[in-house]
Amino acid sequence: MRFEIIPVTPFEQNCTLLICPTTLEAAIVDPGGEPERISAVLERSGATPRMILLTHGHLDHVGAAPALAAALGVPIIGPQRADAFWLEALPRQAQMFGFPRQAAFSPDQWLAHGDQVPLGERRLEVLHCPGHTPGHLVFVDRAAGLAQVGDVLFRGAIGRTDFPRGDHGQLLRSIREQLFPLGDAVRFIPGHGPMGTLGEERRTNPFVGEPRAR
Repeated sequence: MRFEIIPVTPFEQNCTLLICPTTLEAAIVDPGGEPERISAVLERSGATPRMILLTHGHLDHVGAAPALAAALGVPIIGPQRADAFWLEALPRQAQMFGFPRQAAFSPDQWLAHGDQVPLGERRLEVLHCPGHTPGHLVFVDRAAGLAQVGDVLFRGAIGRTDFPRGDHGQLLRSIREQLFPLGDAVRFIPGHGPMGTLGEERRTNPFVGEPRAR
């Protein structure tokens, strides 16, 4: 799987283009803002957009989704339905964080754990990983050893759980029971910051890594 990471918004949120290397069909994951910039990178990539994928409903991950969907003629897919209240609250989120006015919207398709999203000749496996938000999803290309994890896991950190309906214990279970079993060699693209590997986080992450022998 080819990919290009495009940090957008004042929160430096990682919008990601996932591109099938054979067909050059692309998914735009978490377009949080700056739709013109995302469109420019997409055009330079030579890829054909097929869908917008959302990991969860926070404004900095979804803000440009409606504009891009309309401009490119592609559907918005995800997150899991439990994040509907976050998408309904987008006007309030925008006001709270000083973003441009944002209308509420619903995706063209909700996703659930175990779903498969075809992208060209590749398939993205859908994992429901709640905790940061109740409807948070992770997208996995097992053949490429690559996971788009949104705000579940970061290098040396984990997602916040102090937002409405966040759950710290649930987030830890999502990482330990859903992400780490994918394998140490799997690279992950987080919602913010640099990429990492699941093995490194399993060994060293101070919030969710394995306890070190004393």
